[in-house]
Formats: sequence, C-alpha cells, structure tokens
Amino acid sequence: MSRDILSEGHQTTPRVNLNQPGRSTQQGQEMIYQFLLNLVRKEPPETVLLEFKYLFITYESHAGNLEVIQYLAEILFVNDEEEFRNVLKRSCYILINNWETSRSHDKIKDLVKLFPEEKIKKKSLSLTINRLRHWLYNFVESQDFQELKLFVAKHDQTHWSSRYTSYLLVPQYTDHNNSAEQREAARALSKKLKDQFKFELAMYTARSQSAVHQSQVPKNPTALGDSVLQFIKRIVAKRGSFSYANLANIFLKQVYQVSYKHFKFCLQRYLIFSVAHKENVEVLNQQLSEKLQNLYEIYHEETLNDALLLRTCNRVIESLTIENRQDPSSLFILLMYQGNPLTLVIVLLKVILICPNARTHLEICIADLIQYYMKYPEEECKWVVNFFEIFNITFAIYADNVQYNLIKMDLQTPDLQVLEDDSDTAWDAYRVFSQLRYTVSLEDMEDTLDYQLDSEDTEK
Repeated sequence: MSRDILSEGHQTTPRVNLNQPGRSTQQGQEMIYQFLLNLVRKEPPETVLLEFKYLFITYESHAGNLEVIQYLAEILFVNDEEEFRNVLKRSCYILINNWETSRSHDKIKDLVKLFPEEKIKKKSLSLTINRLRHWLYNFVESQDFQELKLFVAKHDQTHWSSRYTSYLLVPQYTDHNNSAEQREAARALSKKLKDQFKFELAMYTARSQSAVHQSQVPKNPTALGDSVLQFIKRIVAKRGSFSYANLANIFLKQVYQVSYKHFKFCLQRYLIFSVAHKENVEVLNQQLSEKLQNLYEIYHEETLNDALLLRTCNRVIESLTIENRQDPSSLFILLMYQGNPLTLVIVLLKVILICPNARTHLEICIADLIQYYMKYPEEECKWVVNFFEIFNITFAIYADNVQYNLIKMDLQTPDLQVLEDDSDTAWDAYRVFSQLRYTVSLEDMEDTLDYQLDSEDTEK
C-alpha cells in the first residue's frame, strides 16, 4: 500500500452492503488480522497507525481498506459490541507484538494515545458513528484498556504501581480468554521487565560498593534508597546448611510419601520455622492452623502427590496475600500491621522453594494486591509499597539465573551467625558479589550476557 493513497483526502464513511453474501464471523475477523499483519510487516509504523485509526477510530474508507472496513460495518449494523471489542483488542496486540520485535517501542505509546481522543466523546449526525464512538468510549473506560496501558507503563513513572508492571502483566498471559497475541505480548514484556530489574539490581549492588566515582554508579532500581545494600546482605547471609533452599530440600525429603494430613502438619511447622519475631510466629501459627486443618479433608489418608502439593501451596499463598482475588487476607493485614513485611516475604519464598509451580499463582495474587492498593497515593500506603519492594528484591535475589554471595573483607569481623543479631555497622565489613548469566532483551542488548559483577571488574 503506497502512502500516496493515504494522503489523497477522499476517505468516506463506509456503508453496509446488504446484498453482499454474508461471511462467517471467523472469516471477517481473520480478514482484519491479516490486513494488519501485512501492514505491520511491510509498511512503516506511521502508515500502520494511520490505517488503524481509519479502521477503528475515525471509520473512514479508502481504496486500500474497503474489504476490511465492510466487515467492521457489518458488526456495527448488527450492534455486536462484544465482537467489536474482541477484534479491537486482538488487533492492538498484533501490532504490539510486531513492534516489540522490531524495537519500535515508541509506536506502542502512539497506539495507546489514539483512544482517549476528544473526538470519541463528540456526538455525530450518523447513528453508526455514534455507536462506534460509544463503543470506543466504553473500551477506554474498561479493564481491557487498563491492560493495554501496561505496555507503556514502563515509560510512565507517575504512579508507584508502574514499578511493578511485570507482575500486573501476569494475569493477562495466564487468562486463556485473552487472545494468543495478548498473552504472548504480556508474557514477553513481563519477562523482559523482570530480567531488566535483576540486571539493574546486580549492577547497582556491585558498583555502589566499588571505588568508582559516584557518577558512574547506576541508578538504584528500588525504592529503598541506600538501605537496600544492607537489606541484600541480610538476605544473602541466610546461606549454608540453614539456607532457605536447603531447608526446603530437607522438608521435601521428610514429607515424601507421607499422608496428606501429616504433610499439612509438617507444612505449618516448616513455614514458621526460624521466623524471628515471637508475635509473628503466634499469628502465623494460629492462622495457618485454622486454614490447613480442614483443607481438602477428603484426601487426608491419601499419599501426598504433586497435584495436592500445588493446590495446597496455592491456598496457603491466598491466605497470606489476597483471598477470592478481591480483598487482602486477614493474615496479610495482621502481618503488615505488625510492621515486618520481610517475615511475610520469606514465608512466601519458602512456599515457592518447595513448590516452584506455584510461582505463577503467587504473582497473580501479588498483581491483585497491587491492583487493590493502586487507588491510594504512595504517601498513604507506604507500608504496602515497602512490602512490594522487599518482595521484588528478595525474589530477584533467589532467581535461577542470578547468584549473590557475601564475602567478609575484614578478618576481624564476626562471622555471619553473630552478625544476624548485630548492628548494621558490622555489615559494612562484608561485600556482596553478584553473578548474572541470562539471555536479555533490554533496550540496547540482545545477546547472551555473562557478567561477573564485582568490585575488581568495575574498578578496571
């Protein structure tokens, strides 16, 4: 399609041809999708955006889009808003997927900007145009449009929730009611943002401890400020025979082929083991006991299997975060009220270490919590933002493709077992070394990176 056709200025509003033989819904949809695919693969993004606008926003026909806009006219004629919404959404994600691949990220932002135009709020003399604008307005006010906006949230830091877009995308790619294009776009961007955060955290951790000039230290990717280094040291210090990963392996060996009832008893003890604060232990013990006691009673005498393990861990995660995907759980509120979010994060980590398959469900629950608190400004919910930060950092440290180690730089400093109850100043004698190896798709990197991020490397 030449750009000359698009600039001739003779677009007209299409009309339904009732004499044309009907086509199936599937055929009409595929016609639009193929039209957009051909455009996005062959034409510059500016042309694609203009054609998208003609088709879905301004409803203008020209020589190049007559067949596809005829199908859209049929949807408007039969007043099928649901089909229009589905076609519109999938069309958006077809463009987003292709622009992500071609690194035309700014065009995704331009696509989202097409919708909240004042024009869709104006009345027209045409009943068809009014119907289209009403549908567009409904789309802009819907959850579907909020999901679409997540693909530009990484460029918009005006709201605190934008720091956790990687989690907010998880419900999109796990919902099988969404199109394959939307799910793939959400999965790819979520992974990219998680990898980017892990990379930036490792870089900041290494260089902020080195002797390089302050201007060379990367930006802190967290909202914890300089205290993040002390926090990372305390997390990494939990290594050796009493590391969380090692405790998880011991627990799984202990519950191998036991009855489900006995497993639940052991699970409760495992989750509260080594919890530091007495009040947290009491709350966890009571609440988990009430939750687990009657859970899946019909399986009490059966041997524990992977399916029961996953279902149980999912229910525990819900009791620790948000229930029915609606309201924060009472246990979440209690633990947050006691002011120690790290306790809750560690318990969640221990759940995932014994059941990695529950990770996706955990991230869905985290996304639901973020959605619940999004309506509050950061100043009013700093305590829950602090929880999200600690969760994000902890799970980045325990990722499969990153390794953090704590090295004692001063032989006179007490060992780690003593330090855990010592003052923060003693931790200054320890340095965090991070090693990261993964395939990354950041703005300027597409190759496999192998970083040894330590002070010797950064000072060279």
